[in-house]
Amino acid sequence: MRTVFGRRRWRIWLLAGLTLLLTLVSVPSAAQTTSDNNNDQAAVVVDGQVLFEVGKVGNSAAERAQKINEALEKEVQSPQAAEIEVEKEGKQIMLLLNEEHLLTLTQNDMISAGDPSLQAERWKEQLEAKLQQSKQERTLVYVRQNLIFSIGVLLGAIALHFSLGFGGQLAFRQLTRLLGEPTFPLHPWEKPAKLFLRLGLLGCLTGLWAAVIFYISDLFPQTRSWRYKLFNLLNSPFFNLGDEPYSAIQILLLLGLTVGLWFAVSIFTRLFKAYILAKTGAVAGVQQVLATLIQYLLTFLGLIILLPIWGLDVGSLAIFASVLGLGIGFGVQNITNNFISGLIISLERPIQVGDFINVNELVGTVKRIGARSTEIITLDKVSIIVPNSRFLESEVINWSHGDPVSRLRIPVGVAYGSDTEEVKTALLEAANAHPDVLLIPEPQVWFQEFADSSLNFDLLVWTGEPKKQPRIKSDLNYFIVKSLNRHQIEVPFPQRDLNLRSPLLEKFINSWFQQHDLPDGGKHPQEILTITSEKPTLLEAELAKVDIEELVQRMRGSEGVEIKDRYYRRNLYPACFIGAEAVEWLMQKQNCTWEVAIALGELLIARQILHHVTDQQSFRDDYLFYRFYADEQ
Repeated sequence: MRTVFGRRRWRIWLLAGLTLLLTLVSVPSAAQTTSDNNNDQAAVVVDGQVLFEVGKVGNSAAERAQKINEALEKEVQSPQAAEIEVEKEGKQIMLLLNEEHLLTLTQNDMISAGDPSLQAERWKEQLEAKLQQSKQERTLVYVRQNLIFSIGVLLGAIALHFSLGFGGQLAFRQLTRLLGEPTFPLHPWEKPAKLFLRLGLLGCLTGLWAAVIFYISDLFPQTRSWRYKLFNLLNSPFFNLGDEPYSAIQILLLLGLTVGLWFAVSIFTRLFKAYILAKTGAVAGVQQVLATLIQYLLTFLGLIILLPIWGLDVGSLAIFASVLGLGIGFGVQNITNNFISGLIISLERPIQVGDFINVNELVGTVKRIGARSTEIITLDKVSIIVPNSRFLESEVINWSHGDPVSRLRIPVGVAYGSDTEEVKTALLEAANAHPDVLLIPEPQVWFQEFADSSLNFDLLVWTGEPKKQPRIKSDLNYFIVKSLNRHQIEVPFPQRDLNLRSPLLEKFINSWFQQHDLPDGGKHPQEILTITSEKPTLLEAELAKVDIEELVQRMRGSEGVEIKDRYYRRNLYPACFIGAEAVEWLMQKQNCTWEVAIALGELLIARQILHHVTDQQSFRDDYLFYRFYADEQ
């Protein structure tokens, strides 16, 4: 609601600016009179008011007028009364300001083919009157009086502003009371009448404040001068298009007329859609596309008519328009593609507002189908804008198209040994317990496969509301767990069988069991574990050749492994060696492979000749500390 209000306020301010621009452009004022395009005439200005125009003599008319204006501006600052005299020297007629030359009347200055003396006298009277007025307007009494008068005008304008607003509200209420009844014959014109009333009120308020600003600025010489300079700047040539110069005020006028055309076409299109297309019975999407096409077409035709009226030769822009159109064509290719796709979607209607669809990774409900894009509300209540071309370029799953009935597949795995008929009964009970699961088609249970750890089934159910699929699936999973528990059917964990082959594993495990009693104080059986091998390995043959006692003496000797006290993480481990160094020593001294070296270490641990310092590790090629039992005595 706040977004709609913000858009309306933005449009109102834009219309107000447009109205103000057109009002200021259309205000007749001598301050807007400037030199013509060929610089044959230039204005003589005092405090923002044009008195007359002079022609060029030798230098340009603008330079001549500038010198006259500077002399007059200097004079109005003087408190003394100005003396203007007409002096004749032969055929020349001059105007003197305080006995100093101001200008010489030439043939280019003549307004008509009359007597130059009469025109000189007329200019003299204009200058005297204006200089006297300018000096008076700079007095303290005049400034004080007009400031008070300006404040009164502002207060009156504010009062009138609120009066117009109050009157507009009353008018709106009357319109609502008269046209708001559905049985009233003019009820369909309620919205257009309110719209035109709002525009009329806006125009009155804008015109009121434009008139107040213009009137107050005309009371003081400084504000008149600023206003004249502003209009003179806006009226000066801004750029040339062909042979015609165009000013900034003309550009603003064209911009204002274009915006006004856009609003007018938008209002007409809205009325056309509401009172003509709505009665045809067409789908809302088709109505929107047709209204958009009509809006663009009328805007284009309006610009074609508006530009020649403004003074622009459309034919001169043919080459420029073709090049620009080619560039824009490449730039807006995707926009055009989306627009045409939107038209196709509106005509063929593969998706409609309210459909539950799946586009690539997006799943949600269609909220709006526009001319260039479609708005989708996801299951997380997030609005996503999707270009219309994606609906034609990729696969779209429309769960609501035609028959909204859709199927859900829920995989279930049960333990081996479960009664399959009991499983089927439990799953069907869970499906029939959900209120959103359709009874026709009936729920089905399919036995899919014998998996590694379970018997896999699929529960197939149908629902008439596709957008509820995630919730229905979650509910069914809860129901399935309860139903399986009620029927005492187990859902298994994944199982893996681990097969180990090691010639020393049996000895190691038996040795470990002999060292550790059972928790209740009992003894392990003698035959703990039997590991068989299909045939003797080469590793066993290598180990059989080793003299263990001699090997231990060499390892503990001067040329054996380095046995010393070691520190690790602030802990002292006395008389120990490193496993990685022992493996390297065995490979060098015994001339054996890495596998044989590891097996020798495991054999020494199994025979309780050495052990890990904390008895937490087997023999490994790593930075681990090992100690001979003999070194502990």
